[in-house]
Amino acid sequence: MTTTPFLDHAFWREHVYSHGWRAASTSADVIEPATGAPLTRTGRAVTADVPPSTAAAAAAQPAWAALPPRDRAAVFQRAAAIFQQHFDELALYIARETGGIVPKGQHEVREAVAFCHLAASMPMQSQGQVLPSTPGRWSIARRVPHGVVGVISPFNFPLILTLRVVAPALAAGNAVVIKPDPRTPVSGGLLIAKVFEEAGLPAGVLHVLPGGAEVGEALITDPKVAMISFTGSAGVGRHIGELAGRHLKKVSLELGGSNSLIVLDDMRSEADLDLAASNIAWGAWLHQGQICMASNRVLVHESIAEAITQRLVAKATHLPVGDGASGQVALGPLIDERQRDRVHATVQASVKAGARLLAGGSYERLFYKPTVLAGVKPGMKSFDDETFGPVVNLVTFKTDEEAVALANAGHGGLAAAVISRSVGRAMAIGQQLRAGMVHINDQTVNDDATNPFGGPGIAGNGNSHGGPGDWEQFSTWQWVTVKDAPPQFPF
Repeated sequence: MTTTPFLDHAFWREHVYSHGWRAASTSADVIEPATGAPLTRTGRAVTADVPPSTAAAAAAQPAWAALPPRDRAAVFQRAAAIFQQHFDELALYIARETGGIVPKGQHEVREAVAFCHLAASMPMQSQGQVLPSTPGRWSIARRVPHGVVGVISPFNFPLILTLRVVAPALAAGNAVVIKPDPRTPVSGGLLIAKVFEEAGLPAGVLHVLPGGAEVGEALITDPKVAMISFTGSAGVGRHIGELAGRHLKKVSLELGGSNSLIVLDDMRSEADLDLAASNIAWGAWLHQGQICMASNRVLVHESIAEAITQRLVAKATHLPVGDGASGQVALGPLIDERQRDRVHATVQASVKAGARLLAGGSYERLFYKPTVLAGVKPGMKSFDDETFGPVVNLVTFKTDEEAVALANAGHGGLAAAVISRSVGRAMAIGQQLRAGMVHINDQTVNDDATNPFGGPGIAGNGNSHGGPGDWEQFSTWQWVTVKDAPPQFPF
């Protein structure tokens, strides 16, 4: 591990990244959620910044796509090495900017290294196939880049959720313009720009424009942008999907949804109950529940509900909450007051509708206590909507069929999980769940970098990226035929 500082804030202080580090017309402090103090100050893009950036990206993209495959692959190999070289420094900064614990920051950097290695392999893979054709003619289907890809990324896991799109999009030969969440502009974009600049990515291929919704809309409607990738809330995703559709853009939406974790009645021993409670706590409370795959609905068979509830209440009472960067806590702060108030309103509305508040349900500044709600049912806000906070929503069921019906109540989910001593029984349930990712004998928060990531309905628009989904997502088919000479036609 190097001790040389990598995060030189002078690069992005009142700057954006567009054809190099450029002074922005406006700027804003980045607030550390745990302390409320400014962590750094970055440039803020305005709508007028979008057309010059997309034009520069479109101009640089053909030469980047035309580079020999090994040269493109080498950029990602060097980027992976840079992430690894500055691992500890980057992990701590990400924890501070996102309000996460240090292991969460470490996870983001580890995944960044993995995404870069996977992207390095893409230029060296087959990018088409030879099709059947008539004698004397070659018929080829090949993958070609879209051109310019716009990436609108969120605050919760900003490095992972940005780079998992940026790396394969670049590897497929596209140029990229990132609009990171303005609450996490460094982890979600400017840090990535600095890494790839040092890794030798040609100028103009990558741009980072931290800004508000108006900058995102300008990116979506810009005629030089061929594809939009968005990760965030279902409400914003619907608007982006509509806007992209009107402008005939390919769009990938990853929106989360109400994910269900089912615990079956054969988990009866003390050890089984402890395991189930541990999985529930991790899936619901990790990073304060601000995860698109979080275990929003916890469906527990009524015969073991009381035993599991007792264990969860005990965990909620004793898990320490505070500054995640201190290394002394399990949960950090929520990202800002708006998010805290949304979580609290959901908890209060559910209690008013009949749910029982058994632990938590209160906060100090942005630190929301681990919360346990029992008696949650369809029609309650905590059942119907994604809480995106540290709340276990306990729902009981009597039969496997009822568990499936409750899990599928709604409009689709990103992830689901089933815990049971019988793998066969759990798999039979898992096959009926309407979710993009299903885990047997685990909780819902899983991602291996190599897996297709996405889900149906409210979880997104059914698109998946990651692993085998990357070529399909970030390139399109082009049909090419070749003859020795043009034929004679009867006209």
